[in-house]
Amino acid sequence: MPGYNFAIKNQFMKLLQLKIAAIGLIMLMAVKGYGQHNTKIFGTLTDSLAHQPISFATVALINQQTNAPVKGIQTDTSGNFVLENVPAGTFTVRISFVGYKDIFKENILINAATGDLNLGTLPMTASKNNSLKEVVITAKKEALQNVDGKKVFAVDQSLVSKGGNAADLLQNIPTLQIDGNGNVSLRGSTGVKVLVDGKPSVIANGDVTQLLQSIPASTIESIEVIANPSAKYDAEGEGLINIILKKNSRPGFNGLVNLGGGTRDNYNGSANLSYQSGRVNLYGNYNLKNGNTYSNGIQNITFLNPADSLHYSKETFPSVTRNKIQFLKAGVEYSLTPKSVLGISGSVNLRNTHRNEFLTVDNFAANDYPLQLSNRANTVNNNGKTYELDIDYTQHFKKPKEELTINASYSRGSFRNLQEYQSTVDIVNGHNIASLDTPLISDIRNNATNYNIQADYVLPLGSAGEFSAGYRSQFTIADNNQFAYDVTGAGTSPIYGFTSFFSSNNQVHAVYLNYEGQAGNFSYQAGLRAEDSHLNATFNSYDTNNSLFSDPVRVPNEGLYPDILLTEKLDGNSKLQFTFASRVSRPTARELNSATDFSDPVNYERGNPGLTPEKINDLELAYNKTWTNVSFSSSIYYNRISNVIKHIQIDLDDGVVLTTAENLKQSATAGLELIGHFDLLKGWDLTANTNIFERDNAAAPQFGIAANKSLSWNANVTTNLSIVKRLWLQFHADYRAPEIIIQDRNRSTYGMDAGAKYDLPGNRASLSFNANDIFNTRKWAFLRSSDDILLDFERRTISSRATIAFSYRFGNSSAAPKQSRKNEAKADGRIDDGS
Repeated sequence: MPGYNFAIKNQFMKLLQLKIAAIGLIMLMAVKGYGQHNTKIFGTLTDSLAHQPISFATVALINQQTNAPVKGIQTDTSGNFVLENVPAGTFTVRISFVGYKDIFKENILINAATGDLNLGTLPMTASKNNSLKEVVITAKKEALQNVDGKKVFAVDQSLVSKGGNAADLLQNIPTLQIDGNGNVSLRGSTGVKVLVDGKPSVIANGDVTQLLQSIPASTIESIEVIANPSAKYDAEGEGLINIILKKNSRPGFNGLVNLGGGTRDNYNGSANLSYQSGRVNLYGNYNLKNGNTYSNGIQNITFLNPADSLHYSKETFPSVTRNKIQFLKAGVEYSLTPKSVLGISGSVNLRNTHRNEFLTVDNFAANDYPLQLSNRANTVNNNGKTYELDIDYTQHFKKPKEELTINASYSRGSFRNLQEYQSTVDIVNGHNIASLDTPLISDIRNNATNYNIQADYVLPLGSAGEFSAGYRSQFTIADNNQFAYDVTGAGTSPIYGFTSFFSSNNQVHAVYLNYEGQAGNFSYQAGLRAEDSHLNATFNSYDTNNSLFSDPVRVPNEGLYPDILLTEKLDGNSKLQFTFASRVSRPTARELNSATDFSDPVNYERGNPGLTPEKINDLELAYNKTWTNVSFSSSIYYNRISNVIKHIQIDLDDGVVLTTAENLKQSATAGLELIGHFDLLKGWDLTANTNIFERDNAAAPQFGIAANKSLSWNANVTTNLSIVKRLWLQFHADYRAPEIIIQDRNRSTYGMDAGAKYDLPGNRASLSFNANDIFNTRKWAFLRSSDDILLDFERRTISSRATIAFSYRFGNSSAAPKQSRKNEAKADGRIDDGS
């Protein structure tokens, strides 16, 4: 459709020009700040005995003449630090960490001719007395860091998510949204890939919604959000979310215990233990969450082209769900030699769910005449368990930053979803009848085994270059079997039309090359990833004669996926960044499985074995600027997808509609994103984010879908306030405007959360309180339309509305932070649970 393509391009170019002009104006205003040199000081911090990286150590740049702090930063999870845009002068670099002797690098002279200064690998020596009476913290952990095109969020500062799960954390992170059904989206895109410690997970059978609900928030160290991932990452998905779990690497013996309880009979508890001495680091985490979730909603369907007298269906579905989730992870890291580390870890995730749901389904003729009024009681028991074993090996070489890492992991999950349906019909054609009972049973049994092998090598080249290469193979073997039965007085009999067996073997093999270089203030990164994937499956079911038949499913996919990252450092502690990435989104085994989910009596769901992968191209231009008390990030982006996979609905007659996935032609999204962090006053900071985007969807006349275009936006704000010593307050609010996605017109939603934390005297224990969705306003609501139907849907889900928790820290490094006036560096308003 040349005319359509030209129209999209013309409209996008106009929008792009306007947004580039807006960003250009912001840049011109920002770069008028004071000038600075572009010198940077960097290095790596390690334990002098174990030779392991030391994370979150404080690195302070101090003016030797005035003894005043100039900059403060913390080392990342690999022990690396970079002090950027260092001004002219003579400085001391002081590095400090709990339980270690401070490191001083003095008489560092910076002038206009100074180049970048590499301090190399700096070994820290443990102090003789680790039982410290007080701990000096000179800088707080940054809530948001922009690192090589990815945003890293330190989630331990989220008070409103205490006692929650990974989904609760994501709800409070800028650029991300979670709808009322648990679906996660990045900049309005729902095709985001979720990883755990850099790898796909089989927890909850790989279902993203259940996965996020199965990982307790207290087990998470940080969350990485990558809109345009480099070649080092899988090419799968419209962006990545990487959940990093805690390893507890503080020196000595340390522990943290949390106990919490909330409204609606919700309880949670966790225990984190670690021991690090010499070459050995041992750690273990256990988490338990046991609570109720209440849900209520409506689904009204209008049949526009009825084949009979049925014109309107109204459904309600209140439910109560009891979830018990246990998560255990333990591991050991051992330094085989001063430059090699072996790590072994294992985890267990157990999930038990019981849900009681009561449905009312009322069908009416055109004149609101009741054709059939019925009720349905659903009882659901969902049990699952996942085991995972990881082996990691890291080898450092004589050349600084030269490194080889190897990972091998194995995971196994088994899941059973047993649903019993008890339906009764009371009125037919306006007349009361003797209740007709039609009990049904759906028994779904799934299991999955995943193997992952990968190796990554990094080689520094010259003073600023770096070459990296890697290999990865992932194998996922799964069985998804569904059994269905009618229940009669004589027992059960199979429902062959709903009985099926789906076996799949999904493999992805990949290699990548990546190069990073720098010329003055300009740095660049280019990568290429090659992936060969294929999903082979067999679907077995029964025909109308109850005879077993078999259908093969094949989804091969091979591709080259390039990416580019260009960065120009500007005066005034600012930089301009451009990224491009080519990616793919393959249909999941669930989307390919032709089994029919009949849990909703008026809305069946079925997979489509004919799906093909989406092709994705992403462009982004970003500008970042930092002042003394303000950091600002802005970006304009463009995303184009071909072979779009979307779920649509069609009328099956007899009052039942079918939801299934189909490949549509294409969609394009252009947007503007703004993120700002403000240290307003001592003890008061605020982080705000807004995202404005326009989405163009091509027509799909075969499904009665016209071309459509919509402008939407979302925003959130989080503020931290400390007005009394030892007491911190946090407030979070978010808003999501209406938007159109293919057949759906999503309605707006908004909500507000609050949290508080008080450190008890002695600095080992604390009390925290939070309240979620205070005004009960968050919901998932949309109007879905096609040539055949109008579907009006709304659901509200409520778990614990308010939670109170008690935390206790113990061990050699458990003292709560006290501020040092002499070396204070942006330590105001620090919120840290010590974990």
